[in-house]
Amino acid sequence: MDRFDPLRRRTIALVGLMGVGKSSAGRRLANALDLPFRDADSEVEAAAGRSISDIFSDLGEAAFREGERRVIARLLDQPPHVLATGGGAFINPETRALIKSKAVSVWLKADLDVLARRVSRKDTRPLLAGKDPLQVLKAQAEVRYPAYAEADITVETGDTAHHVTVDQVIRALTQHLEAKPQ
Repeated sequence: MDRFDPLRRRTIALVGLMGVGKSSAGRRLANALDLPFRDADSEVEAAAGRSISDIFSDLGEAAFREGERRVIARLLDQPPHVLATGGGAFINPETRALIKSKAVSVWLKADLDVLARRVSRKDTRPLLAGKDPLQVLKAQAEVRYPAYAEADITVETGDTAHHVTVDQVIRALTQHLEAKPQ
């Protein structure tokens, strides 16, 4: 038994705003813990056979969120893995309850200016189309932070390299599990 065994008993669900590193740090975390990695957004795209941008423009955000909830429910029935959720997933009360019952949730939190700088590098985010990233993130933070605050663990990532975030998450998970054994 190695020191990471306790961390492999439940799925680790990463939540937080876009650009915080749920996918990139999540992949590295899964690798460090020798767990599979799942990205809810990619899984939604695969299930729908189209991009998230297309789902938003063709069907609307409500249809996307419903598909996302179903995909996350399916993923949470799989053996333990690291799950990167979409930024809005944890806001849905049903999805949040599912994650809370079947996974350890980790809110990755970073300064909004850092996130705005990161997300402005890509134009693949439907919620940012034609908008000021910082304004969008501020509005999302206002709405989403109360739900994110219900996560089991909060990790303030700052503007650090992904391996630093991974180390912070592993430390926080270890402390959480020692304080609250399964």
